[in-house]
Amino acid sequence: MAETAALPAGFGELEVLAVGTVLLVEALSGLSLNGLTIFSFCKTPELRTPNHLLLLSLAVADSGISLNALIAAISSLLRRWPYGSDGCQAHGFQGFVTALSSICGSAAIAWGRYHHYCTRSQLAWNTAIPLVLFVWLSSTFWAALPLLGWGHYDYEPLGTCCTLDYSRGDRNFISFLFTMAFFNFFVPLFITLTSYRLMEQKLARSGHLQVNTTLPVRLLLLGWGPYALLYIFAAIMDVSSLSPKLRMVPALVAKMMPTINAINYALRGEMFSGGIWQCLSPQRSKQDRAQ
Repeated sequence: MAETAALPAGFGELEVLAVGTVLLVEALSGLSLNGLTIFSFCKTPELRTPNHLLLLSLAVADSGISLNALIAAISSLLRRWPYGSDGCQAHGFQGFVTALSSICGSAAIAWGRYHHYCTRSQLAWNTAIPLVLFVWLSSTFWAALPLLGWGHYDYEPLGTCCTLDYSRGDRNFISFLFTMAFFNFFVPLFITLTSYRLMEQKLARSGHLQVNTTLPVRLLLLGWGPYALLYIFAAIMDVSSLSPKLRMVPALVAKMMPTINAINYALRGEMFSGGIWQCLSPQRSKQDRAQ
């Protein structure tokens, strides 16, 4: 990418500024909320459970997405990518690892909740730790493949952030896309949908349905569905027929997910929100322990 500050093709001055500002807001809110979740887990002994380890893994992944968005925001406000082609590959790899870990981490949480509510047995550490390791190792494996030649990382239409290159539409991209999407989007989506559906059926009969069983699936579709649709369109049609502005929409939507996930999984959870409140109010925490 050239080191010039010329505007990217298809974007005006205000549009580049708007994208950079949106990315910056998404990055800072995601880093703040997920950082608070991670800090609460580390500082509150009551939160150090196998089930909450799955939430911690998701918060780490979403923090990575937000960090990726922060780099993209800075580059967008500079109106250029200052880190060279190697930096683009690293940015694309890091973003892909954390995105896949977030998607698969959401599925792991769904399975963990199914295990907790439907089997009435606590998730064990010797199950939670291998599950988290599998999520991260699997995501790293799939994200590394474009660096090895199956798939490719390249610039987004704005030219200030990097992702999986969908502009080629060749056999290499198509074969990688459908294989990767099956294992890292459709399988996690199926696990999430099935886990919450079984929870709903079991708990509805007992009258103790306390979990929103449809929201997590909707969030996965909302956050990552636009990217899935864009990639599928690129596999069967000429993606250049879409305007550069429209092709930037999935990136902006996806980088909103860290904030949404933090609100849905951590801040709306009674135990986690209590732990966060303890971290923010250390004097109150001491009083509670004294009582």
